[in-house]
Amino acid sequence: MSTPSIPAAMRAQDRRRFLPPEVVADHELDAPLPIGFGQTNSQPSTVAAMLSLLEPFPGMRVLDVGSGSGWTSAILGELGGPDSSVSAVELVPELVERSRAAIRQPWVRVHPAEPGTLGLPSLAPFDRILVSAMADDLPSELVDQLTVDGVMVAPWAGVMHRVRRTDDGIDVTEHGGYRFVPLLHTRF
Repeated sequence: MSTPSIPAAMRAQDRRRFLPPEVVADHELDAPLPIGFGQTNSQPSTVAAMLSLLEPFPGMRVLDVGSGSGWTSAILGELGGPDSSVSAVELVPELVERSRAAIRQPWVRVHPAEPGTLGLPSLAPFDRILVSAMADDLPSELVDQLTVDGVMVAPWAGVMHRVRRTDDGIDVTEHGGYRFVPLLHTRF
């Protein structure tokens, strides 16, 4: 099975399905859109850039941290295909329920975040981790949930980073400045 292109996967998972009615008319804007609870549906060009850095592949085990509306989770499910396992984690209970209703792939599951726990360590390890919220520094708890040769794409300190876990530690590269909602470990 070949991996669909990122633009094709994004088109297959129509952004409108993941937006609240008051902003659905703006679905084609290349801008973050509010989804309630101080959270946003990320800007499409940012999502595409992050997914490109992530290097998704068919059958991957992936964690989507700060899944919000569920849109990126569904795109990851499209990229990984039915042999993949996509575990999304979201802190806001209302967004967990809304995204569960919007996601149509049975191999994509949305989990409520456990306060004080980052990611889903009980389901680790993951081949890929996508983080759609800004941390203050490297979220080492998530690095610990990666397989060896696993990749995490995450923003921290205002910069997008790509982290590859190796036998000897981690390799980190920087990929430009970005803005995201804050990465929270507890309910606000």
